[in-house]
Amino acid sequence: MTSPIHTLEQHLLTSLDAAPSETRRLFHGRGRCWPGLEQITVDWLQGVLLVALFRELPDGQLTELESMLRRLAERPQWTGQAILLQHRYLPDSPGQWLLGEPCQQRAVVEDGLSYLLDLGVRQNNGLFLDMRYGRRWVREQAAGKRVLNLFAYTCGFSVAAIAGGAQQVVNLDMAKAALSRGRENHRLNGHDASRVAYLGHELFKSWGKVRKYGPYDLIIIDPPTFQRGSFVLTQDYAKILRRLPELLGEGGCVLACVNDPAIGPEFLIEGMAEQAPELRFVERLENPPEFPDADPQGGLKALVFRRQA
Repeated sequence: MTSPIHTLEQHLLTSLDAAPSETRRLFHGRGRCWPGLEQITVDWLQGVLLVALFRELPDGQLTELESMLRRLAERPQWTGQAILLQHRYLPDSPGQWLLGEPCQQRAVVEDGLSYLLDLGVRQNNGLFLDMRYGRRWVREQAAGKRVLNLFAYTCGFSVAAIAGGAQQVVNLDMAKAALSRGRENHRLNGHDASRVAYLGHELFKSWGKVRKYGPYDLIIIDPPTFQRGSFVLTQDYAKILRRLPELLGEGGCVLACVNDPAIGPEFLIEGMAEQAPELRFVERLENPPEFPDADPQGGLKALVFRRQA
């Protein structure tokens, strides 16, 4: 019987046979399409292969994985410089460099825009690759608009919006270090800093500050499922939805997101109908093809709503 690690090796060889010119996920085990590999993802960071483990591997499989990755680097398909194995299930998510010189930061490109990532020093590297189509949609919609980016993290949506010609973007996130990275991402792309505002506050204590910059033409809501002491998706999302009518201008759009496999799109559709009936559901954005999921409702949910003019 073929081992899961052998299956992964064949998948990576095929993916690297024509290595992407931009950053991409190469293997998405968390979509539960490959038995025995549900705990593994592999990202191509334009020369760095980032292999993330979300659970401890069964006995012997970690050694098999490391051997496979070193063998991979000897194949003609390999055009990279480094391989990083990140143990996401351990405290501080330590990184283990199997090949190449360790580096803590790396600039990558997605849809022609640059983002600075952390490698092996934090749980998340600074860019969620499954939101690629969401950032592209924002870029396409942003021209001349005032944009509010809630739970902004490292401001990926903000970078996309300014690149698309947004008049102004307001980024809110309680993690000031993430917002500082957002500033770096805008500088990396040569953006006009005067068009971007950063609010390092907890949302539910900052509605006055948020309203001050409004009304908005486009609001992006991309929260974590759980943030200790500040946000629980199933309890707190409704508090945001009910505020939308006072923040959003006529004809404005909302991109509302959920990335919990246990929560389907009806959570947002029904919640919006109850909390902000002025906003009507328009569409669910497709997810990139490199993020297959055994359950079509299990992957990222990025839903568009529009306020009637």
